[in-house]
Amino acid sequence: MTTAVLEEESQDIVQRTPKQIAWGRFKRNKVGVFAGCASIFFVAVAFLAPLIARAFGVNNKSRYPKFLNGYAMPTGHWGGISLAHPLGLEPGTGRDVFALLMYGSRISFTVAIIATGASIGIGMLIGIATGYFKGKIDSTVGRFSDFLLSFPSTFMIIALSLPLVQRVEATGIAHDNAARIVVLVIFLVFFGWTGFYRLIRSQSMSLRERDFVMAAQAMGASSWRIITKELLPNLWPTAIVFISLSLPGYIAAEATFSFLGVGIQAPDTSFGLVLSDGISYWRDDPAYLLIPSLILIAIVLSLNLLGDAIRDALDPKAGR
Repeated sequence: MTTAVLEEESQDIVQRTPKQIAWGRFKRNKVGVFAGCASIFFVAVAFLAPLIARAFGVNNKSRYPKFLNGYAMPTGHWGGISLAHPLGLEPGTGRDVFALLMYGSRISFTVAIIATGASIGIGMLIGIATGYFKGKIDSTVGRFSDFLLSFPSTFMIIALSLPLVQRVEATGIAHDNAARIVVLVIFLVFFGWTGFYRLIRSQSMSLRERDFVMAAQAMGASSWRIITKELLPNLWPTAIVFISLSLPGYIAAEATFSFLGVGIQAPDTSFGLVLSDGISYWRDDPAYLLIPSLILIAIVLSLNLLGDAIRDALDPKAGR
């Protein structure tokens, strides 16, 4: 290879920014690209549920008893799947399953997005403060996070959910399922910020010892400038990875708590509520349990694969 060719390739490499390098790695990951497209599709379907339901001529509240037999079970194969009802009908009520899952996924994504954003905000703020300044604040917050991590969070949410929902309703902030969503988000954030905080804290402690931070300190830069100009740009890749990996976890958590009866309840719907109802009919109508289960698995799996692909793309040590 000639010197001119080597110089040209070297110039191309130098001209590529870290964002361009990460994007190039991500595009080469076919599984990650497919997972990203699938994730965008699921999110779009969730938040465009009213428009899509109107286009199909269905909604999540209308009932179609004419498609049920004498035992209130959907007529036809696989839970009454047809062109009019592409995912079949709900046994007993005759509601359209496609509309139920669209509106239910919108609630699941809303809870997951709010909980993820709040957890990242709190974890980033506290993690940078404790990792950069250290001292008593670091030890105090560290002991508090250990205290939270020692709690059996699932049992605490189940035990305290109903009293807190009643308290929220009494204050007039929200009612019914809106109050349940508020309480669930508060619990998820309260027990979820600690993991991200510890990750940011450890990275902040490492970054504060780097040469570029010590050089900024020697030049008289304020702590605010060092945090915003030196630390944050190096911490955002971690936050992006955390977002992509936390969303599926919170979606699954919302479905789990709704399944256990402390999340969304009828007449609204969610994945957990549909799965809870599907258990009662799985012998007579297995499609009503299998279809929501497979869709939930597809959503969580696509988000997890997207998170793995983003992590590999942002990791400079990742294998080519």
